[in-house]
Amino acid sequence: MEEHAEQAKFYKEMTVGEAMKLHADAWQIFAGYHLGGCSHCGISEVETIEQVCLGYGVPVDRIIEDLNSLLAPTPGT
Repeated sequence: MEEHAEQAKFYKEMTVGEAMKLHADAWQIFAGYHLGGCSHCGISEVETIEQVCLGYGVPVDRIIEDLNSLLAPTPGT
């Protein structure tokens, strides 16, 4: 986990709680995959992104890419 501490980016071993702390809009990415929005698809802050993806059949590489797009610089900045 230390190797990830220096980089501000999402990774599959990161917990959902850590993801939410890294970027305030991370919940929108999870919601886009129908994760965490209702009682039958609730996700725990202590689960890793990979665990959530495995549990719900979401491609982990794709959600990580989408989450990291939140951290990409916007044009003109």
